[in-house]
Amino acid sequence: MKITIDTERKQLSVDDNGKQTALDLYSDAAFELISDQWAKVGWNQKYVYSFSWMGRPIIQLPEDMIRTQEVIYRVKPDVIVETGIAHGGSLIYYASLCKAMDKGRVIGVDVEIRLHNRQAVEEHEMFDRITMIEGSSVDPDIVSQVKGLVHAGETVLVILDSNHSKQHVADELEAYYDLVTEGSYIVATDGSMKDLHDVPRGEADWAWNHPTAAAEEFVAAHPEFVIEQPAWPFNESGLSKNITHWPGAWLRRI
Repeated sequence: MKITIDTERKQLSVDDNGKQTALDLYSDAAFELISDQWAKVGWNQKYVYSFSWMGRPIIQLPEDMIRTQEVIYRVKPDVIVETGIAHGGSLIYYASLCKAMDKGRVIGVDVEIRLHNRQAVEEHEMFDRITMIEGSSVDPDIVSQVKGLVHAGETVLVILDSNHSKQHVADELEAYYDLVTEGSYIVATDGSMKDLHDVPRGEADWAWNHPTAAAEEFVAAHPEFVIEQPAWPFNESGLSKNITHWPGAWLRRI
């Protein structure tokens, strides 16, 4: 596909295998096409590696963070389980939301929690709402530890952000889905891999080896879940499509 932006004529032209389309540059359709390319180029240039939250690096697209915040505020979980800790920024982010709501705590799991990251999280103001567990997120003993920290009757939201291979995400979904309470979510992040297989930093097998594929197969086998992008609670635009690294990520328990 070829996209041509003519700022003088205020037009966006698309050549998709010989099919020609001309759009008003200042239109919702043009914005969505530009945004898709922006997200791909931005990922390749490590745009998401330029953000932090309350002093800790957080490797997430800001729009995904804001959309997630609204879901957390609506669901008001007692527990947020996140697989994948990295620098700890997302743990701090979710814990700060819990503190703002005066409800909830965060459990983070990572196969390796580097000492300097552990120390930074433990010394942070939000640490009183955080528990970290080191080990593979799909190790039965680790899964058992996580579940042992959740009490009966608590509302739980799960965010999968560790190894993003299709098989690992499929294993995580099977390991943690039964923690998710009705109306809450298990989130298989970073399905944008399917659109990044052809960028310089991508991998060819990402065309099929990605979290969204695991999520789709999971819901086919688990009718108590649906893939459903959470609605925007405020929208005075004509837009309806997220600019996201998490397409097809939100699995809601019905």
